[in-house]
Formats: sequence, structure tokens, C-alpha cells
Amino acid sequence: MTFAATVLTLYPDMFPGPLGISLAGRALERGDWSMDAVQIRDFATDKHRTVDDTPAGGGAGMVLKVDVLASAIDHARGSNPGAPVLAMTPRGTPISQERIRELAAGPGAIILCGRFEGFDERIFEGREVEEISVGDIVLSGGECAALMVLDACIRLLPGVMGAASSGTEESFEDGLLEYPHYTRPVEWEGRTIPEVLRSGDHAKIAAWRRTQAEDHTRSRRPDLWERHVDVRDRLPLMRGKKTKD
Repeated sequence: MTFAATVLTLYPDMFPGPLGISLAGRALERGDWSMDAVQIRDFATDKHRTVDDTPAGGGAGMVLKVDVLASAIDHARGSNPGAPVLAMTPRGTPISQERIRELAAGPGAIILCGRFEGFDERIFEGREVEEISVGDIVLSGGECAALMVLDACIRLLPGVMGAASSGTEESFEDGLLEYPHYTRPVEWEGRTIPEVLRSGDHAKIAAWRRTQAEDHTRSRRPDLWERHVDVRDRLPLMRGKKTKD
């Protein structure tokens, strides 16, 4: 099964963009995944190919029209009916590595990129569309956010990364930030690689890395640390319940 990415956008020339180079680009050339950037304007019905209109109730900016969006989504679903439709919007659910893994394991994704003031709300009521955010920031449009989501998915596809462990020993994979990395030279401006990493003792190295990951998460991302501790504390109870049943 090939991971098929369909991006609904007013700027299809932005794709594949950075996804056309390096690991993702080579995987695209091999056919490990596919990309289709669809011009939303092609689904407008008037001679001016209008995709937006003024906000109902007044206000600044323009809003993407629901009938045009619906036609674009229906078209994309016709080619990949099993793929979820994601709308990139700052008010969406923050994307997580867990959700990325789910997407990467599926048939692909249809990503709707907003512009202007956003989408007519009725598109979420009339079509099954998942609202996704890449962070508490506001971008000029959803295209850059779509590239981020697709990059995160593509690197997890089988054969894209050289080492199998590269996809699992990363920040967020086990609920923690990643441990610090070092490489040669051993000494630089008076700073040396930690001795434990030069010891050759794999058990001690693994323990050091785990401690570092926990310390970094606790100090830099207390929100992640709180979730990690909660999951960690609940695991014995969950296992006990499963054994009892």
C-alpha cells in the first residue's frame, strides 16, 4: 500500500517543495509515497473562479466558501476514499507523534489548506473533517503546516529512514524529549563529551540517556512530563487488570 498525500490548496506550486529532496524526495521517486497537489480554485463554479467571500455578520478579511471546499474534498475522496481529511487551522487539535504514527500506517491523508480568515464553519458539519494545529502560531496559510505533517508521516514509512531505530529513538516517541547527542571531536573549546558515552558500557549509556531525557522533559516541557508520569503510573494498574480478567 502506497501512502497517498493529496493537498487541497490555492498554491499547488508549493508542493512537493522540501518533500521533493533528501529522504522524502528519494522515497517519492521510488514510489514509496505519492503526492497530488489540487488547486481549490478549479472547483469554483463562476467565471471568476471565486473561492472566498465576505464574512457573514461583517468583519475583516475573507472566508473560503463551503460549496467550493466541499467539491474539492469530494473529488479528493473519490481517489482515496479511505484517507482522513485534515484541515490545517490554529484552532484545531494539536498534532501529536501518536497521531502521526496512525496516519503513516494508513492509506494516506487529504490535507485542506486554509487561507484568508479560514473556512466556512459548515464544512466541518457537512463533511468529516479533522481540524489539526501544528502549534500556537498563526501562519499565512495551511501549506507550511501541511508540509510539516507530511514530513513527519513520510519519514516513518518503511524503508524511508536508513536505520530502523531512527524512527523510535526520537523526541515524543515514548512521551519524553530526546536525550542530548555528541560526536567528535572529543574536546571542543574546553567542553568534552560526557565520560559515560566514551565508556563502551551500553547499559550505563542507556541509563544515562534515559535520565537525561527525563531531566530535559521535566525542566523544558512540564506538560509532557505530567502526561508521561500519569501514563507511567497507570501502566501497572492496567496490566494488573488485564491479568485479572
